[in-house]
Formats: sequence, C-alpha cells, structure tokens
Amino acid sequence: MSVLVKIADLDLSGKTVLIREDYNVPIKDGVVTSDVRIRATLPTLKQVLEAGAKIILVSHFGRPVAGKYNDAFSLAPVAKCLSDFLEVDVPVIKDWVDGIDMEDHQVVLCENVRFEAGETKNDDELARKMAQLCQVYINDAFATAHRAQASTHGVAKYAAVSAAGPLLINELKSLSKALREPAQPIIAIVGGAKVSSKLTVLETLSEKVDQLIVGGGIVNTFLKAAGYEVGKSLYEPDLIETASKLIKQAEENGCQIPLPVDVICGKEFNENTKAVTKSINDVEADDMIMDVGPETSKQLNEIIAKAKTIVWNGPLGVFEFDQFSQGTESLAKAIANSEAYSIAGGGDTIAAISKFDVEDKISYISTGGGAFLEFLEGKKLPAVDILEEAARAWTAMEKAREL
Repeated sequence: MSVLVKIADLDLSGKTVLIREDYNVPIKDGVVTSDVRIRATLPTLKQVLEAGAKIILVSHFGRPVAGKYNDAFSLAPVAKCLSDFLEVDVPVIKDWVDGIDMEDHQVVLCENVRFEAGETKNDDELARKMAQLCQVYINDAFATAHRAQASTHGVAKYAAVSAAGPLLINELKSLSKALREPAQPIIAIVGGAKVSSKLTVLETLSEKVDQLIVGGGIVNTFLKAAGYEVGKSLYEPDLIETASKLIKQAEENGCQIPLPVDVICGKEFNENTKAVTKSINDVEADDMIMDVGPETSKQLNEIIAKAKTIVWNGPLGVFEFDQFSQGTESLAKAIANSEAYSIAGGGDTIAAISKFDVEDKISYISTGGGAFLEFLEGKKLPAVDILEEAARAWTAMEKAREL
C-alpha cells in the first residue's frame, strides 16, 4: 500500500481539523436505522479529540438537488447519533462554507455537503473555501474514495496538510490483504440487481477466484444464459450473451460460477406475496425469482466451508422481505462460521449483516459500496491518489525542515 500521512504523524494540538466522513446512512422518519458507518468513524474522532483539536465534520447524504436545502436530506439525525456516541453536543451547521466559530475541543457537523452547488463538480472555489476552514484535512471516507469531488479530492489539493484517517487506511490494508495476498481457495459472492452495474468486477473476479457466486437479479441473467426460464424475474436480455461468455471464460480460468438448482418465487414484488420453493426447471411464466432455494443454499454453504478467503458484495435475494431472506441469511451465517478471512462491503451487504446479527464474525466489514467495487476491479481511487500526492509533498517539506 502507498505511503500516506497519518494522524499519528501530525501535531494536532490547538488545530482545526476538517474530517471527511461517510455518513450516508439509512434514515427513516428522522431516525438512523443502521449506525454501522457512524460507529466505524468513532475511533478517528476520538483520536483527533484526544490530540487536542477541534473537529469540523463533512459528509454527504443522498442525492439532493445541488444548491438547494432540503430537510429530507438533512444530517440532523446523524448529529444526534454522534452526540449520543461521543457524549458531547454535536450541532449541525447550515451555513458553514465561509467560516465557523468554534470553541476548543468542539465537534460540529456541516450540513449535507451536496447542498453546495460545486460539490459533485469538484469545484475549485468550493474546495479552496473548505481548505481555508482548517489547518489539517483528513479523509476518512473510503466509501467515497472513488469520487473526485470537492470534499473528497479538491480540498486535499489546497489544504495546508492532507492526511488519511484510520478508517480509510484500515480499509485499504484489509482489501489489499483479501485481493492481493489471498489465501486459497478464494470465493467471491456478487449480488445486485443488474449485471451491467457489476460487469467489470465480475470479469475481474472470474480471473482471480476459484468460485464466483452470483445472486440477486444478476443470477437471473446467468440463468437465462444457461437456458433456464426465469418467468417475469428481473434480468437483462441484452446481456445474456455476455453472461454466457463470462461463464465460459471463467471455466477457462479455472473458476466455477455455480447456478441455483432451486429457487423461491413469488407472483408479485411485495412483502405480502406468497413464497413458493421450486426446482429451477419448474419456474412458470408469471413467477418472480426472489431468492435461492434450500438445496442451493446447502450447496453454497459447502463451497464456503472450504474457502480460505471470502469476498462478499451483495445479497442473494430480496432479503428485506422475510419470506425471501433465507438464502442471504444462510449465506451470512455460513460466512460467519467459516474459518476463512472474510471481507464484506456495500450498503445492502452491511444491512444484511446487521439484520442477521453476524457483524462480530466477519473478518472485515468495508464501509464502501462503489469504492469497494472499484477497488475489486483494480481501478485507481481519486481520493486516495490525491492523498498520495499530498503525502509526497508533506514528506519533502519535513525533510527540508530537518536540513
């Protein structure tokens, strides 16, 4: 892993530190429903506070219209969570770009950075203003590291010192361990609605792993490619040929893509539809495949039991509906009980891990979704690249001071 400036390298006493975190968490009726990402940031915040600094927190939430405040996308529920965890008042600051009056050792949360018109465009003027708020900028938001935006990339160009937070560093180390120095056999699980959204990662993993398990809507396209009927299930007709080629290429690389032998179907996509287990050969024209069946789960569990490294991104079925959660629950518990080094990432995956209460038994839970996938694909992450540049500049300055 590349050299990055760390919090431990810096004297933060009396300084104002701007920290980019990822608090894009599920919120319902003004209450955070999964605080996994928030809790993951606490060690960073406590380390910076103990070093004697003031903290300005910046994050996005959802996809609001840029330049307009919208109460539905407010970070106020996150601030309440942070206040409870840190046992200090963490106010939300609406008008923060042009400066914030702060007290010593205070923690404030800036309102949703995507309310600022230049955020997603990586606007230089906005990035400069962010840099002027602090003496030190810390990016601790791995989940946004694949985006070159003002709060993840631009600000690091202009801040006096730009460093990587512990969460970001731990993510990079853990992912590198799982993908660049993996113990074998390696199993990857990739779920999701569409092959198109994860085609590159499927291609990349099929060259690296021993078994590639596909789930969700993705598996339906693979089933069609293998000649099975999927009824009115979600699939991508224009990618059937691509899925077929991927199955053949995987076999040539020594990778197997096991397909379901049984599935759980419903007639409608809602939480009240009746769940019916069927052989994959018996799917009817009006069926929707919503989960893998018990025999498939048994076979997948046997594969997972033999693994030494497991990478998991995405559920096997519509686990939000209890009657279609069996496949994902069985998978989650098999991974939890495995002796393999397991790493899981993505919003739906984290939600499933939380629902089935296996958090403590997964070796590493990545807070990233898109960044997790792009790392799996071997792509460069813009937010990490700019921190590497900043680290080289900081190291040169430190050496010059010593002369």
